[in-house]
Amino acid sequence: MSLKDKKIGFIGLGTMGLPMAQNILKAGYDLGVYNRTESRAEIFRDKGATVYYAPWELAESSDVIIIMVSAPDDLLEIIESIKDVISSGKIVINMSTVSYEATREAAALVKTKSCRFLDAPVSGSKQPAEQASLVILAGGEENLLDECGPLLMTMGTKAIHCGDIGSGTMMKLMINMLLGSMMASFCEALVFGKKVGLKPEDMLTTIEAGALNCPMFKLKGQNILRQDFAKAFPIDLLFKDLNLALEAGGKIGLPLMQTAAAREAFCGAIGLELGDLDMSALIKYFEKNADIEITR
Repeated sequence: MSLKDKKIGFIGLGTMGLPMAQNILKAGYDLGVYNRTESRAEIFRDKGATVYYAPWELAESSDVIIIMVSAPDDLLEIIESIKDVISSGKIVINMSTVSYEATREAAALVKTKSCRFLDAPVSGSKQPAEQASLVILAGGEENLLDECGPLLMTMGTKAIHCGDIGSGTMMKLMINMLLGSMMASFCEALVFGKKVGLKPEDMLTTIEAGALNCPMFKLKGQNILRQDFAKAFPIDLLFKDLNLALEAGGKIGLPLMQTAAAREAFCGAIGLELGDLDMSALIKYFEKNADIEITR
Protein backbone atom coordinates (compact mmCIF):
# COMPACT_ATOMS: atom_id res chain seq x y z
CA MET A 1 0.00 0.00 0.00
CA SER A 2 1.42 3.39 -1.00
CA LEU A 3 1.24 6.43 1.23
CA LYS A 4 -1.44 7.78 -1.12
CA ASP A 5 -3.76 5.21 0.46
CA LYS A 6 -2.87 6.16 4.03
CA LYS A 7 -3.94 8.89 6.42
CA ILE A 8 -1.54 11.84 6.60
CA GLY A 9 -1.47 14.07 9.68
CA PHE A 10 0.15 17.53 9.60
CA ILE A 11 1.09 19.38 12.80
CA GLY A 12 2.04 23.07 12.58
CA LEU A 13 0.30 25.48 10.18
CA GLY A 14 2.54 28.52 10.36
CA THR A 15 3.98 30.56 7.51
CA MET A 16 5.52 27.46 5.95
CA GLY A 17 3.35 24.67 7.29
CA LEU A 18 0.02 26.04 6.05
CA PRO A 19 0.90 26.08 2.32
CA MET A 20 2.77 22.78 2.66
CA ALA A 21 -0.33 21.12 4.11
CA GLN A 22 -2.50 22.72 1.44
CA ASN A 23 -0.33 21.20 -1.28
CA ILE A 24 -0.63 17.73 0.29
CA LEU A 25 -4.40 18.13 0.28
CA LYS A 26 -4.43 19.37 -3.33
CA ALA A 27 -2.51 16.24 -4.34
CA GLY A 28 -5.41 14.11 -3.14
CA TYR A 29 -4.08 12.72 0.13
CA ASP A 30 -6.39 11.98 3.05
CA LEU A 31 -5.23 14.76 5.35
CA GLY A 32 -5.76 15.69 8.98
CA VAL A 33 -4.34 18.86 10.53
CA TYR A 34 -3.59 20.31 13.94
CA ASN A 35 -2.42 23.77 14.94
CA ARG A 36 -2.20 25.50 18.32
CA THR A 37 -4.05 28.50 16.87
CA GLU A 38 -7.25 26.73 15.88
CA SER A 39 -8.36 29.30 13.30
CA ARG A 40 -5.47 28.34 11.00
CA ALA A 41 -6.64 24.73 11.06
CA GLU A 42 -10.33 25.49 10.59
CA ILE A 43 -9.80 26.77 7.04
CA PHE A 44 -8.99 23.16 6.06
CA ARG A 45 -12.36 21.81 7.15
CA ASP A 46 -14.28 23.12 4.12
CA LYS A 47 -11.59 21.69 1.86
CA GLY A 48 -12.19 18.15 3.05
CA ALA A 49 -9.47 17.73 5.65
CA THR A 50 -10.05 16.50 9.19
CA VAL A 51 -9.32 19.08 11.91
CA TYR A 52 -7.97 17.82 15.23
CA TYR A 53 -7.81 19.73 18.49
CA ALA A 54 -4.91 17.86 20.11
CA PRO A 55 -1.72 16.48 18.55
CA TRP A 56 -2.24 13.05 20.12
CA GLU A 57 -5.68 12.78 18.52
CA LEU A 58 -4.15 13.45 15.12
CA ALA A 59 -1.26 11.04 15.72
CA GLU A 60 -3.55 8.24 16.86
CA SER A 61 -5.62 8.53 13.66
CA SER A 62 -2.74 9.01 11.20
CA ASP A 63 -0.35 6.63 9.46
CA VAL A 64 2.16 9.37 8.68
CA ILE A 65 2.68 12.33 11.02
CA ILE A 66 4.43 15.42 9.61
CA ILE A 67 5.67 18.03 12.09
CA MET A 68 6.49 21.61 11.07
CA VAL A 69 7.11 23.75 14.16
CA SER A 70 9.48 26.57 15.06
CA ALA A 71 12.03 25.35 17.59
CA PRO A 72 13.65 22.32 19.26
CA ASP A 73 11.49 22.54 22.38
CA ASP A 74 8.34 22.67 20.24
CA LEU A 75 9.33 19.50 18.41
CA LEU A 76 10.13 17.60 21.60
CA GLU A 77 6.88 18.78 23.20
CA ILE A 78 4.93 17.37 20.25
CA ILE A 79 6.84 14.07 20.32
CA GLU A 80 6.24 13.71 24.06
CA SER A 81 2.53 14.38 23.55
CA ILE A 82 2.11 11.72 20.84
CA LYS A 83 4.53 9.00 21.96
CA ASP A 84 1.90 7.07 23.92
CA VAL A 85 -0.48 6.80 20.95
CA ILE A 86 1.87 6.07 18.05
CA SER A 87 2.32 2.42 17.25
CA SER A 88 4.30 0.08 15.05
CA GLY A 89 4.24 0.94 11.36
CA LYS A 90 3.62 4.67 11.69
CA ILE A 91 6.04 7.15 10.15
CA VAL A 92 7.02 10.45 11.77
CA ILE A 93 8.57 13.10 9.50
CA ASN A 94 10.09 16.16 11.15
CA MET A 95 10.31 19.04 8.67
CA SER A 96 11.08 21.69 11.31
CA THR A 97 14.49 23.35 11.61
CA VAL A 98 15.79 22.35 15.02
CA SER A 99 19.04 21.25 16.66
CA TYR A 100 20.90 18.04 15.91
CA GLU A 101 20.31 16.92 19.50
CA ALA A 102 16.55 17.54 19.33
CA THR A 103 16.34 15.65 16.05
CA ARG A 104 18.19 12.64 17.46
CA GLU A 105 16.16 12.69 20.68
CA ALA A 106 12.89 12.85 18.76
CA ALA A 107 13.98 9.97 16.54
CA ALA A 108 14.98 7.86 19.54
CA LEU A 109 11.61 8.41 21.22
CA VAL A 110 9.75 7.49 18.04
CA LYS A 111 11.81 4.35 17.56
CA THR A 112 10.96 3.08 21.05
CA LYS A 113 7.43 2.71 19.68
CA SER A 114 8.66 0.72 16.64
CA CYS A 115 7.83 3.66 14.38
CA ARG A 116 10.08 5.05 11.66
CA PHE A 117 11.49 8.58 11.64
CA LEU A 118 12.64 10.84 8.81
CA ASP A 119 14.66 13.99 9.47
CA ALA A 120 13.50 16.24 6.61
CA PRO A 121 13.78 20.02 7.04
CA VAL A 122 13.27 22.15 3.96
CA SER A 123 15.25 24.76 2.09
CA GLY A 124 13.00 27.56 0.90
CA SER A 125 10.64 30.18 2.30
CA LYS A 126 6.97 31.13 1.96
CA GLN A 127 6.79 31.49 -1.83
CA PRO A 128 8.51 28.15 -2.59
CA ALA A 129 6.24 26.54 0.02
CA GLU A 130 3.20 27.96 -1.79
CA GLN A 131 4.56 26.88 -5.17
CA ALA A 132 5.53 23.40 -3.94
CA SER A 133 9.13 24.06 -4.96
CA LEU A 134 10.92 23.42 -1.65
CA VAL A 135 14.10 21.35 -1.44
CA ILE A 136 13.80 18.53 1.10
CA LEU A 137 16.98 17.87 3.09
CA ALA A 138 16.59 14.33 4.35
CA GLY A 139 18.41 12.34 7.00
CA GLY A 140 17.53 8.75 7.74
CA GLU A 141 17.10 5.44 5.96
CA GLU A 142 17.27 5.90 2.19
CA ASN A 143 14.51 3.35 1.60
CA LEU A 144 12.22 5.36 3.89
CA LEU A 145 12.99 8.49 1.89
CA ASP A 146 12.11 6.58 -1.28
CA GLU A 147 8.84 5.41 0.27
CA CYS A 148 7.95 8.94 1.36
CA GLY A 149 9.20 10.52 -1.89
CA PRO A 150 5.82 10.96 -3.63
CA LEU A 151 4.37 12.58 -0.51
CA LEU A 152 7.35 14.88 -0.07
CA MET A 153 7.21 15.85 -3.75
CA THR A 154 3.75 17.33 -3.21
CA MET A 155 5.64 20.02 -1.28
CA GLY A 156 8.94 20.24 -3.16
CA THR A 157 10.81 19.60 -6.37
CA LYS A 158 13.86 17.81 -5.02
CA ALA A 159 14.79 15.60 -2.07
CA ILE A 160 18.46 15.24 -1.15
CA HIS A 161 19.50 12.28 0.97
CA CYS A 162 22.10 13.83 3.29
CA GLY A 163 22.95 10.75 5.39
CA ASP A 164 21.84 9.39 8.74
CA ILE A 165 19.25 10.97 11.04
CA GLY A 166 20.53 14.41 12.01
CA SER A 167 22.32 15.05 8.72
CA GLY A 168 19.23 16.69 7.20
CA THR A 169 19.16 19.05 10.17
CA MET A 170 22.85 19.85 9.82
CA MET A 171 22.46 20.49 6.09
CA LYS A 172 19.66 22.94 6.87
CA LEU A 173 21.82 24.76 9.41
CA MET A 174 24.65 24.94 6.86
CA ILE A 175 22.45 26.51 4.19
CA ASN A 176 20.93 28.97 6.64
CA MET A 177 24.39 30.00 7.85
CA LEU A 178 25.09 31.00 4.26
CA LEU A 179 21.70 32.66 3.91
CA GLY A 180 22.17 34.77 7.04
CA SER A 181 25.67 35.86 6.08
CA MET A 182 24.56 36.74 2.54
CA MET A 183 21.62 38.78 3.77
CA ALA A 184 23.74 40.70 6.28
CA SER A 185 26.47 41.42 3.72
CA PHE A 186 23.89 42.49 1.14
CA CYS A 187 22.27 44.98 3.52
CA GLU A 188 25.63 46.31 4.72
CA ALA A 189 26.84 46.84 1.14
CA LEU A 190 23.66 48.66 0.12
CA VAL A 191 23.87 50.97 3.13
CA PHE A 192 27.55 51.66 2.42
CA GLY A 193 26.71 52.51 -1.19
CA LYS A 194 23.89 54.82 -0.16
CA LYS A 195 26.16 56.54 2.36
CA VAL A 196 28.73 57.34 -0.32
CA GLY A 197 26.11 58.63 -2.75
CA LEU A 198 25.19 55.64 -4.94
CA LYS A 199 21.62 55.11 -6.08
CA PRO A 200 19.94 51.93 -4.75
CA GLU A 201 18.58 51.07 -8.20
CA ASP A 202 22.06 51.36 -9.74
CA MET A 203 23.56 49.15 -7.03
CA LEU A 204 20.97 46.43 -7.64
CA THR A 205 21.50 46.65 -11.41
CA THR A 206 25.25 46.27 -10.87
CA ILE A 207 24.78 43.23 -8.64
CA GLU A 208 22.38 41.60 -11.10
CA ALA A 209 24.72 42.22 -14.05
CA GLY A 210 27.65 40.24 -12.70
CA ALA A 211 28.78 37.05 -11.04
CA LEU A 212 27.11 37.98 -7.73
CA ASN A 213 23.64 37.88 -9.28
CA CYS A 214 21.34 35.46 -7.49
CA PRO A 215 17.57 35.11 -7.02
CA MET A 216 17.75 36.08 -3.36
CA PHE A 217 19.48 39.41 -3.98
CA LYS A 218 17.01 40.23 -6.77
CA LEU A 219 13.96 39.37 -4.69
CA LYS A 220 15.10 40.95 -1.43
CA GLY A 221 16.48 43.99 -3.23
CA GLN A 222 13.05 44.70 -4.68
CA ASN A 223 11.51 44.19 -1.23
CA ILE A 224 13.87 46.83 0.13
CA LEU A 225 13.11 49.31 -2.67
CA ARG A 226 9.36 48.86 -2.09
CA GLN A 227 9.77 48.76 1.69
CA ASP A 228 7.72 45.57 1.59
CA PHE A 229 8.75 43.43 4.55
CA ALA A 230 5.81 41.02 4.73
CA LYS A 231 7.39 37.90 6.15
CA ALA A 232 8.50 35.08 3.90
CA PHE A 233 11.31 34.07 6.24
CA PRO A 234 11.12 36.21 9.39
CA ILE A 235 14.13 37.65 11.16
CA ASP A 236 13.43 35.88 14.44
CA LEU A 237 13.48 32.41 12.85
CA LEU A 238 16.70 33.06 10.95
CA PHE A 239 18.22 34.39 14.18
CA LYS A 240 17.16 31.13 15.85
CA ASP A 241 18.85 29.09 13.11
CA LEU A 242 22.07 31.09 13.33
CA ASN A 243 22.14 30.44 17.07
CA LEU A 244 21.65 26.72 16.44
CA ALA A 245 24.55 26.73 13.99
CA LEU A 246 26.81 28.54 16.44
CA GLU A 247 25.89 26.08 19.19
CA ALA A 248 26.71 23.19 16.87
CA GLY A 249 30.03 24.78 15.94
CA GLY A 250 30.89 25.28 19.60
CA LYS A 251 30.28 21.62 20.36
CA ILE A 252 32.85 20.54 17.76
CA GLY A 253 35.32 23.33 18.53
CA LEU A 254 34.86 25.07 15.17
CA PRO A 255 34.91 28.90 15.15
CA LEU A 256 32.20 30.35 12.89
CA MET A 257 33.20 34.00 12.66
CA GLN A 258 31.04 35.02 9.70
CA THR A 259 27.99 33.33 11.20
CA ALA A 260 28.64 35.06 14.52
CA ALA A 261 28.81 38.46 12.81
CA ALA A 262 25.57 37.80 10.93
CA ARG A 263 23.93 36.60 14.13
CA GLU A 264 24.79 39.90 15.85
CA ALA A 265 23.20 41.89 13.02
CA PHE A 266 19.99 39.86 13.30
CA CYS A 267 20.14 40.30 17.08
CA GLY A 268 20.27 44.05 16.54
CA ALA A 269 17.22 43.87 14.27
CA ILE A 270 15.32 41.97 16.95
CA GLY A 271 16.31 44.71 19.39
CA LEU A 272 14.55 47.14 17.04
CA GLU A 273 11.43 44.93 17.26
CA LEU A 274 11.76 43.75 13.65
CA GLY A 275 11.71 40.04 14.48
CA ASP A 276 8.32 39.29 12.93
CA LEU A 277 9.20 40.95 9.62
CA ASP A 278 10.88 39.35 6.63
CA MET A 279 14.65 38.98 6.79
CA SER A 280 14.97 41.77 4.20
CA ALA A 281 13.92 44.15 7.01
CA LEU A 282 17.46 43.63 8.33
CA ILE A 283 18.28 46.66 6.16
CA LYS A 284 16.64 48.81 8.85
CA TYR A 285 19.25 47.79 11.41
CA PHE A 286 22.06 48.88 9.08
CA GLU A 287 20.18 52.06 8.15
CA LYS A 288 19.88 52.99 11.81
CA ASN A 289 23.59 52.46 12.39
CA ALA A 290 24.45 54.65 9.38
CA ASP A 291 21.73 57.23 10.10
CA ILE A 292 20.35 57.01 6.54
CA GLU A 293 17.38 55.51 4.73
CA ILE A 294 17.94 53.58 1.52
CA THR A 295 14.81 54.88 -0.21
CA ARG A 296 15.34 58.58 0.61
